[in-house]
Amino acid sequence: MAEKYIMIHDIMSEHKDRMNNLKKYYPFFVLCETTFSQYKEGRFANLDMGYITMATLRFFINENNFHETEITYEQYAGFLSEILRREFSLRLEESEEQELIGYIFDKIKNDGKAFTFSYFDPEEKQKKTARVKLIDSRIVDGMLLYHVTTDGIEFYLETKEIKDESNISVQQLLLEKMIRSENFAGGIEVVRRINNEVSKLAMQKKEVLDLLSYDVFSGVKAGEQYMDTVAKWFDDESKLFEKNRALIDKAYKKANGESGAALLNEIHKLDTELKKTIIRHGELIKETIDLQNIADDMIGRAKLRKLRPVFQFRDVLRNIMEEDAPDRLGFLAAPLFIPKLTKTFSVESIDRMLESKTANQDYSEKLEKKEVNPDYVYEDEVEEQRITNNYGNLFGELLEQLWKHGSTTLSELMAIYEIKFGKEIYRNGDVYSFLVHLAQKDTYDLTKMRQKQDTFLEGLVMDTLSMEKLNRFGKMIIHITFNSEQILHFGDGKDEEFSITDMKFER
Repeated sequence: MAEKYIMIHDIMSEHKDRMNNLKKYYPFFVLCETTFSQYKEGRFANLDMGYITMATLRFFINENNFHETEITYEQYAGFLSEILRREFSLRLEESEEQELIGYIFDKIKNDGKAFTFSYFDPEEKQKKTARVKLIDSRIVDGMLLYHVTTDGIEFYLETKEIKDESNISVQQLLLEKMIRSENFAGGIEVVRRINNEVSKLAMQKKEVLDLLSYDVFSGVKAGEQYMDTVAKWFDDESKLFEKNRALIDKAYKKANGESGAALLNEIHKLDTELKKTIIRHGELIKETIDLQNIADDMIGRAKLRKLRPVFQFRDVLRNIMEEDAPDRLGFLAAPLFIPKLTKTFSVESIDRMLESKTANQDYSEKLEKKEVNPDYVYEDEVEEQRITNNYGNLFGELLEQLWKHGSTTLSELMAIYEIKFGKEIYRNGDVYSFLVHLAQKDTYDLTKMRQKQDTFLEGLVMDTLSMEKLNRFGKMIIHITFNSEQILHFGDGKDEEFSITDMKFER
């Protein structure tokens, strides 16, 4: 029963987050499915709206973020005209082409409205609507300008269309938009993704070193590619870090002025994560320099090993002539007439054997059979037993009061709990969780509960009630009414007070 309750709780609590994560993909599939089906009686059905959408997002990301300029409609029309002619070989009259481009752009920006995505929220028991835009607009100095939204960048980023060397830079640009829109919780997730990309580059460095250890030429090639990848984003990264740090400082000042404690906490967490990222980038730069030094050293040693001692007959002949010693020519001719009987082993072969990478060996593992103590009690079993006992005592006391008086209120019941269990009852979290579980139903029939338990609380209570209490209270029916206008406050004066809606219990 407890496992089923946990599963249901996970389904309900996680559903909203899952739907909000899915909403960024919704506009793409709406555009792919319906864009050209009704336009001009299907004349342009051969156009791929999925490709056009992705190209549009990449164009806006490039201009908005890398060049830091917003787009006019005329600029976008020129870009899309090139795509229609180059990729789809579309040749139209200018008026008809402009009409088609306007129709496509209206679809992508959904006529200026957000795409709406409806879903059911099981916690609030009602339908909700999530809204997402890919392209948004604003008027600057009387001119209508367009820019890609945070949802548009995040969708494009998660489809992995961006090259590896620019992935971190795009994440930084997404972080900038998150900070400007004061979505600091989302910014923390973006910073963690940046850290993952930095970790990937650190792992690539280890792979390059491993390759250099047994294949210098392939290792040099892989090392050059790695250096190029790091160099392509490093210069831009330092500027983006400075810009985001300045935005965080402005957010600090604004939050201090508005006295937002929760907002300040989120900004502080984001600032801490960004500082960790800067430290990791510094370490990666140091490791890259070390990799270059190690690679140069290994290349130098490889070049020396490639050198072979060479015997120059011309030099020997010149020496013999200068010293007037023709008898030395016998030393040169004698090896040619004697068969080679001895076998030699080059010292350099030993170097190659020591430097070569050996195959991994399998080692057997000795398994020791360990005796398991059947009486060992796990921590979660201790917690479950405590909750069961506390719920049983609290429910039993409620039955006792209803048996004596026929009805009681929550304030009277808490006073009885204080007399019976002491003032520490107000600091016991099991009391408040018991009331939450108790409020799931407004009627409890002990006769039916003995046959079938519908809730987590009923299962625990029936396990703890003794036969004496079951025989005594076994036919009792409890009715609960809630007074939402009456809020009760409980506490022992040491800790903060707890607020609970008043309840009335009747037998």
